Amino acid sequence: MILENGEKLLLIKLKKSMIKVDSELIKKLIPHRDPFLFIDNVEIMEIGSKGRGYKKFLKTEFFFKGHFPNMPIVPGVVLIEALAQTAGIVVSHEFKSNKNKSVLFMSVSKAKFRSPVKPNDIIMFDVFLLNKIRSVYKFQGTALNQNNIKVCESEFTAMITIDS
Repeated sequence: MILENGEKLLLIKLKKSMIKVDSELIKKLIPHRDPFLFIDNVEIMEIGSKGRGYKKFLKTEFFFKGHFPNMPIVPGVVLIEALAQTAGIVVSHEFKSNKNKSVLFMSVSKAKFRSPVKPNDIIMFDVFLLNKIRSVYKFQGTALNQNNIKVCESEFTAMITIDS
């Protein structure tokens, strides 16, 4: 796929409509960067409404130094942010040719933390659209570890803005 400016995007079509989004394309879809980008890659099952993000939390992550020194765990807010980033990627794919878009977090509700995430855990962030009103998207998200144990869940809303 080639953008208007001739820049290539790396997309791999899988099965029917599944799209695999690598880290290079993620950086074109959302503005987050290291150390605040919490998604390694994403599979979009339905553009704008359903996807799964993946992240391996390495023992070198900046927050482990202070959360907690003798028992490092991923902060819950980081897990919620990763769910939101996954949803942002799923939605932003619809607007990939528009470089003036922003995804703005609006609310979080029903957040529950079920099991701690430790260094080197691989987490899957499943998100699906609950509803959309104009440019406001409401998602439900669930995070599972590599053993398919639910580590957290939440509902959240975000808005897509187009800067002129």
